[in-house]
Amino acid sequence: MEKNLDAYKQYIDLGINYAATYGVKIILALLIFFIGKRIARLITNLAVKALKKQDVDIELIGFLDSLLYWGLFAVVIIAALGQLGIQTASFVAILGAAGLAIGLALQGSLSNFAAGVLIILLRPFRVGDFVEVADTSGAVNNIRIFTTELRTGDNKAVIIPNARVLDSNIINYSSTGRRRVDLVIGIGYNDDIDHARNVLNGVIAKDSRILKDPEPVVAINQLADSRVNFVVRPWVRSDDYWAVHNDLLENIKKQFDAHNISIPFPQRVVTTVTEEK
Repeated sequence: MEKNLDAYKQYIDLGINYAATYGVKIILALLIFFIGKRIARLITNLAVKALKKQDVDIELIGFLDSLLYWGLFAVVIIAALGQLGIQTASFVAILGAAGLAIGLALQGSLSNFAAGVLIILLRPFRVGDFVEVADTSGAVNNIRIFTTELRTGDNKAVIIPNARVLDSNIINYSSTGRRRVDLVIGIGYNDDIDHARNVLNGVIAKDSRILKDPEPVVAINQLADSRVNFVVRPWVRSDDYWAVHNDLLENIKKQFDAHNISIPFPQRVVTTVTEEK
């Protein structure tokens, strides 16, 4: 009977020793876990609010929300396990190796994702802008995490991987709000230059869509082989560019016809030399 009591006392003492040794560690580990989890969510919520204030794309916000939270949560778990005395170095190494393997397997997708994040943050263009990227011109219809969709003039949807978008030159025709129409109009060498200039200025003055500032330019820039070339360079709002471009060409032709100003086509004079026998 006394032996059994001694055995019980030994078990009780052992339990008390374990409780004294590991109880504090377990309590600290639980505190680290629950408090760390709350802090991770708090940091994530603050980051999401900051991104929303910057008008970041909602799809990117959702992705970064999950990525940041689970990354911080993983750190909390590792810290809690370390408080319990569990060696976390091998655990971290396994996570690192898994992350590297996944990164190599998804290298192309990750490059598109990284490019998508940069496009959304840096905003070289916005939805609705008319751009030229990756040898394609069109209006930006959608900006996603991995791809950008353009809508061409003939209503084709062109989906471009974001990595290709950033690897190419980006020409944004809408970012400044106005564009210059560049036309080259030729007249014959026998036509009156001042009269032709007045006609061109008159066509420009009649179009209310053409901006007064900057002032339109009408000037001679070349004495070509068969004609005298004027440059006609008015400024318009970006949305009016093609309409003004096409209307100017039509109206200039009509006014030149009305004022007997020729628009010469390329021509050559061929002289035949006959050798005498």
